[in-house]
Amino acid sequence: MEVSARAAAPYDTGEAMCPYRLVLEHVTSRWGVLVLIQLLDRPHRFSELRRAIGRVSEKMLTQTLQTLERDGLVHRDAKPVIPPRVDYSLTGLGREAAEQVRALAEWTQERMAAVQQARERYDAARGSVS
Repeated sequence: MEVSARAAAPYDTGEAMCPYRLVLEHVTSRWGVLVLIQLLDRPHRFSELRRAIGRVSEKMLTQTLQTLERDGLVHRDAKPVIPPRVDYSLTGLGREAAEQVRALAEWTQERMAAVQQARERYDAARGSVS
C-alpha cells in the first residue's frame, strides 16, 4: 500500500491551520479537557455530561462534542427510542487522549501550591496585585 506524500510528510506545527495544531487545540480547549476527563469513567447522556462539567452552555457543549466526534475521539450513540436517547463515549483514540489530559490535570492539581508560590514571587517582584 502506497502512502501519499502529504500523509508521510511531517506537519508544520507553526502553521495556524496545521491539522496537528487544530487537534491539539480541540483536545486542550477549556471544554474539551473536561469532556474527555468526564467520559473516561463511563458514557454519559448530554444532560448528565453538562451537569457533571458545570457552567458550560448547551451550545458550547454541543460544539465541543461535535468537534471531538469529528476528530474521532468521541462516539455519539443515538438510540431509536422514544424519548430519544443519545449517549457519548470515548473511542479508543479518545481514551488515549483523555488519559494524557487527565495526567496533566492531576499534575496541575498536585503542583498547584508550587504554582501559587511562583505567582506570588512574580507579583511581589513586579509590585503587582492579582
